[in-house]
Amino acid sequence: MRTVLRRPDFRLLFGALLASMAAESILLLALAIWVKDLTGSDGLAGATIFAIIAPMTLAPLVGWLVDRYRRRPFFVAANLGTAVLLTPLFAVRDGADVWIIYVVAALYGLSYLTLTATLSGLIRQLVPHELLAEANGALQTVRQGLRLGGPLAGAVLYAAVGGWLLTTLAMVGFVTAAVVVGLLRTAEVAPAPVTLRWSAELGAGLRHLAGEPALRRALLGYGVGSLVMGFSESLIFAYVDQGLGRDAAFVGVLVTVQGIGGLVGGLLSPAVVRRVGEVGALAAGVTCFGPAALALAWPDLRLGVLALLLAGVSLPLTMVGLTTLVQRRTPPGLLGRVTAASEALVSGPQAFSIGFGAVLVGAFDYRLLFVLVGVITTAAGVWLWCGRRLSPPVGRRRTPPHPLPPVPSPRRSPESLAAHEVVATTRRDGWS
Repeated sequence: MRTVLRRPDFRLLFGALLASMAAESILLLALAIWVKDLTGSDGLAGATIFAIIAPMTLAPLVGWLVDRYRRRPFFVAANLGTAVLLTPLFAVRDGADVWIIYVVAALYGLSYLTLTATLSGLIRQLVPHELLAEANGALQTVRQGLRLGGPLAGAVLYAAVGGWLLTTLAMVGFVTAAVVVGLLRTAEVAPAPVTLRWSAELGAGLRHLAGEPALRRALLGYGVGSLVMGFSESLIFAYVDQGLGRDAAFVGVLVTVQGIGGLVGGLLSPAVVRRVGEVGALAAGVTCFGPAALALAWPDLRLGVLALLLAGVSLPLTMVGLTTLVQRRTPPGLLGRVTAASEALVSGPQAFSIGFGAVLVGAFDYRLLFVLVGVITTAAGVWLWCGRRLSPPVGRRRTPPHPLPPVPSPRRSPESLAAHEVVATTRRDGWS
């Protein structure tokens, strides 16, 4: 990671993302605890996460919008917009205002999807192809490292002064990110004008995902795992309340423990990608989640700490593997749509499972549900591992036998340009 952090442009972006991720880390768990405090319901608290993920259904539209603008100014505007959409939280006073938290959570989910799609293209633009895994690993290390103190700090601040201060701090973080990225100077090519029908433009990202073998397998395997991974968003409240007999705020302590594992996973993820490829890293992450879920079926704090450490390791492995795979296998002109579509194809099943899990946790023993999560995620991880050769490590990929074709004429249509970029990337990376 030291190599990519030596680049001045990436260091500036890294600093901006540090501010926005810090805001995110103190806010997200606090929203769920806020709902739990106002309603006393584990299911409604878990449904807060569902509200954040639900807007993923708009991924094709969001991705198309991102691909229509230059990455840097759009990223600045999206961060400023995120700060503004948090302001209604200042009006929350009692249980009758819970709907405000849900509305803000849904808008934040839409903003998160937009920022993710924009950031993927911005990193691809700033960082050389061979350093993408290191760049994604560095960001995931910080994101997971913030779990060490962010959620706990958020829970403590909420208990001390309520949600208004958390909202203020989150807004400051997003505004800071916008200002810092505004200082970034990078040459950007204007996006190609739209000449295709809107339906073809919106569906381009999904068509690319369906047609590329490594991406298709990665999203199928991870999507199956996500169908049950979302159960844990509601199950963790039942684990703390019914299993450990502690207050809901103790969830912040457990998420901090998970952050320690995430820090380790983020540091290891670039090496894992170099060793087994992007699909292999994704498979390792999904598989790690299985035994972690199985261990949480027994309400023992010591075993729970070990399980959450392992669950923490799994998350950056999956995210770095999938993000790097998308960046390396997608033409730049399609990257916003493909990133948004891949995020939706993973988060869509997860949103369903969060909502369904919020219902199941009230009808079934949470321990039985954790066992179900463990079995299915382990099976999905093994299936992904069997397809790891679809994305071999960069050093083992075939060298292109012929030089790349000349750059196509600017007068070509966006569809033909995208096809040319796919062919060129295929020859450069040695995948088929």
